Amino acid sequence: MARSVIVIPTASVSDEILQTVVWAHAGQDAEIHVVAPASKISRLDWLTNNEDDARGDALELAETTAEATPTDNVDAGVGDSDPLQAIEDALREFPQADEVIIITLPDESASWLESGAGSEAQRRFRVPVTHLVADG
Repeated sequence: MARSVIVIPTASVSDEILQTVVWAHAGQDAEIHVVAPASKISRLDWLTNNEDDARGDALELAETTAEATPTDNVDAGVGDSDPLQAIEDALREFPQADEVIIITLPDESASWLESGAGSEAQRRFRVPVTHLVADG
């Protein structure tokens, strides 16, 4: 039976790294759900719900990430601006998920919403969480 994996990219990694990690953790026939948080947003825009630009950027990242996965069984969408909330929402939508892969910048380069999200996700969620750190 194919594994189900949720990929939460707040940053991009090379296609080769993404494919290697997905193959290692899920295989080539995995069901992949890419949910990109709209986390590239200023505090002011977040407070005023001015998320259009961040959501547009997130959709582009989700589609690019989905195209790079080594399976045809993939969908892509935009999630909450908070990466941890995006994971929680995705797990509600895809309760059969076997694993979460979160991709972030290093904490020193990350936005205010994504800083620490990888380690916090590993601590908080019941499914295994793999944290990939993109080049800053």
